[in-house]
Amino acid sequence: MWRSTVRWESWSGDGHEHLTIEQLSDGYLARSVLLGAVEGQAFGLHYTLRCDAAWRFRKLDLAAVDTGRKYTLESDGHGHWRDETGETLPGLSSAVDVDLSFSPFTNTLPIRRLRLEEGEAADIVTAYMAFPGFGVSPDPQRYTCLKKDALYRYASLDSDFTRDVEVDGNGLVTLYPGLFKRTA
Repeated sequence: MWRSTVRWESWSGDGHEHLTIEQLSDGYLARSVLLGAVEGQAFGLHYTLRCDAAWRFRKLDLAAVDTGRKYTLESDGHGHWRDETGETLPGLSSAVDVDLSFSPFTNTLPIRRLRLEEGEAADIVTAYMAFPGFGVSPDPQRYTCLKKDALYRYASLDSDFTRDVEVDGNGLVTLYPGLFKRTA
């Protein structure tokens, strides 16, 4: 079984994430703590995120340390999504992955799941969660493998945002220009 601990810092230096990921018999479990500030307001979050053995998102449990606000998001990996109340989220039916705006870890999910070869690209839809509101919406994206297990181009398909994201051999971000850099 595989286990790794990494730390990231926001590009501005005012945010930090400490994440441990481990391989389980039926998939992967990530546990994370984040500290930062948004518009001058300090925050603390912790989350656990589960994926199946094919790196399809299954469940997110998220809590804000300061307010105690909790959020849960679940998927069966085949387009059926629910929130913490158990309510179905039909607007996410084309999504397989989750994308947390505040964590570079969620880039690992499509990178590992898609297993693109050099020069290949794939269009996907994620369940995008913005912070601090915890709103979830479908977000079309494209991943292109520029160098296998090392460099991927992320492109938003509904804006002009594009970045070449460096990763290690496990698909964990080492450098996301303008947003995150790995510190450990």
